[in-house]
Amino acid sequence: MAVRPRRTLLAAVIAGALAAMAACGEGAADSASGQTTLIVKTFSQFGYDELYEEYEASHPGVTIKEENIGKLGDYLPKLQQWMAAGKGAGDVVAIEEGILSQFMAEPDRFVNLREHGVDALRPNFLEWKWKQASTPDGSKVVGLGTDVGAQGMCYRTDLFAAAGLPTDREAVGALWPTWDDYLATGKRFKAAGKDAKFFDSSGSIYQNILMQQGDHTYYDTANELVIDSNPGVKEAWDQTVELVEAGLSANIDQWSPQWNAGFKTGSFATIPCPSWMLGTIEKQAGPENKGKWDVARVPGDGGVRGGSFLAVPAQSGHQAEAAELVKFLTSAKGQTAAFKAKNNFPSSPQAIDDPAVRDFTNPYFNDAPVGKIFGDSVKALKPVYLGPDNNPIGDRVGNALTAVEQGKLKPDEAWSKAVDDAKRLVK
Repeated sequence: MAVRPRRTLLAAVIAGALAAMAACGEGAADSASGQTTLIVKTFSQFGYDELYEEYEASHPGVTIKEENIGKLGDYLPKLQQWMAAGKGAGDVVAIEEGILSQFMAEPDRFVNLREHGVDALRPNFLEWKWKQASTPDGSKVVGLGTDVGAQGMCYRTDLFAAAGLPTDREAVGALWPTWDDYLATGKRFKAAGKDAKFFDSSGSIYQNILMQQGDHTYYDTANELVIDSNPGVKEAWDQTVELVEAGLSANIDQWSPQWNAGFKTGSFATIPCPSWMLGTIEKQAGPENKGKWDVARVPGDGGVRGGSFLAVPAQSGHQAEAAELVKFLTSAKGQTAAFKAKNNFPSSPQAIDDPAVRDFTNPYFNDAPVGKIFGDSVKALKPVYLGPDNNPIGDRVGNALTAVEQGKLKPDEAWSKAVDDAKRLVK
């Protein structure tokens, strides 16, 4: 073991003391004013505005400030920076499932929620969701689950009618029990000669097929990169390429301005839609398209795409108060409220079976019974392990698929590039 110089040791001790004083100073300032401000860092839309107001009303002296970064891709590097620096993360942070494993590798950077009474709450979460944010030995719970990206397939009823396809959601779901059937339906849609494409982009299709291929994707559970040896990854790739080569993709990058506009103009007829995406579709399609979108079952056996957790960074100066807020927001009541606000589907069995969720119909989506559709999807799914660099690798695979869509690379060339890029990333 290397011996550190006394001067280095002394500097480390002083730095640690100063950090502790800074944390205590923040808490002391709050105490002196009789106020505690809890800073919550999020991305996308969690639907917590009314819950914050309720919590503040029942906890005099507590003020909640949410700092939101819209895109997960923009949020991740900032969260990494805050956690590495030991400052800036606030009191509660949202962690999406695709980035969870990299933070689980350093659980000591977070408060162990078991020390704040969460053991009694374990039955309030799907068991696999609870385990995702727990250390392998179960000694630490880093985060509590918010939502799960329960999966459906959104479609434009007017475009289906114009192409001579059924529009009733049960009949539409019956068109595609498998992805091969989805391909066949897409070919029927294309043969009708309409201007719209069948789906938005390869990325949305690939991600959903991939998450149905087994219990892991680019990494095995030992965190070994298996992108080129896991047959499920290549199968998802091949099926997606087949859909692209059939001329069914609008080739519009997700989250781009063109993609946003495509919902309003009817550029594509279907899009795999996790429950949380319904709010995005409604916002982008606008009130003039109310009732034109509907929701059917997704091809394959259920599926999940996305879903998050709330955690308390160890750097928080209000750990106990932050843990209480996390328990409140992730309670069955909190998850039900978030579902009503932003369609974030609960990870709590009690919330999933709550009539307020189970019987919920979405008026924008032609009164689709989204509570039942997504609830059935959740109960059919099996959790998928996502390794440390899951999202960056997924981006590289997505870029390779885009190159196929744009005719810049042949499928085999693009696949080789995706694998090589992934291997270079993790070296």
